[in-house]
Amino acid sequence: MKTLTKAEEQVMQVLWKLNRSFLRDIVDAMPNPKPHQNTVATLLKILVEKEFVNITVLGRQHQYSALISKEEYSRKTMKQMVKGYFEGSFSNVVSFMVKDNNISIEELESLLQQIKKQQNPKK
Repeated sequence: MKTLTKAEEQVMQVLWKLNRSFLRDIVDAMPNPKPHQNTVATLLKILVEKEFVNITVLGRQHQYSALISKEEYSRKTMKQMVKGYFEGSFSNVVSFMVKDNNISIEELESLLQQIKKQQNPKK
């Protein structure tokens, strides 16, 4: 999967939030300071080329929608990060978070409970 630049990801965040949108709606939903409409239009064109965004022509306007869900993008991005920085090991990620004091014992226990529920679903 192709990666997104920070600016492209900002546009995608807005699209994921709005679902289907016109250029003006996307610009209005961007955080301040808002980028110029031409900048967002260029980013949308790039996102279409990268196959992250679809265009539906409605009269003289273009309606934009995401072709990839936020969850799918997050999953693939996380896997790439783990592969590139943590030798492909999610346990290395957790160890890193523990060593860096970015995760508490309570959060670890909650994660463990989630894992147990996933592996032993009630029938």
